[in-house]
Amino acid sequence: MSIKTLEELFIHELSDIYSAEKQLTKALPRMARAASNPQLVAAFESHLEETHGQVERIDQLVEATGVKLKRIKCAAMEGLVEESKEIIDEIEKGAVLDAALIAAAQRVEHYEIAGYGTLLALARQLGHDKIEGLLQATLDEEKAADKKLTGLALGGANQAAHNAGAQKDQRKAA
Repeated sequence: MSIKTLEELFIHELSDIYSAEKQLTKALPRMARAASNPQLVAAFESHLEETHGQVERIDQLVEATGVKLKRIKCAAMEGLVEESKEIIDEIEKGAVLDAALIAAAQRVEHYEIAGYGTLLALARQLGHDKIEGLLQATLDEEKAADKKLTGLALGGANQAAHNAGAQKDQRKAA
């Protein structure tokens, strides 16, 4: 990979986030099936629909700018998705898995927030005024998804996981 200009960096970053979003469309249904908290299942399903919209938004952005995406695989998202698979395989379905899924999903959201923030800054620097709104809309959605996950964690999911662990400890001690 030889990136020599800011425009080439923009295209690379856009290609990377496009790959990340496509990978996420495959991971979110698996995470939803693994979750037991109905609110978490709904959050994953809702974010899947948003993610499809974000992919469409990138397609609009490509059309508006005339850039040609590179065929690359986002290694970071691949790793985050793999971690979520390991979590699902290693933790029994229930409250503790829900807490772990929330943590995994928040890592994904933080990665996407960083990616879209970078793309927005690059677009502004490059004068891609037509697409700032598209990037900002996606960045706002990613921040809202992260906030929703934090609300689920603090709103009872982490406490339920703690209580489940305490009950297991009591059974072992008995």
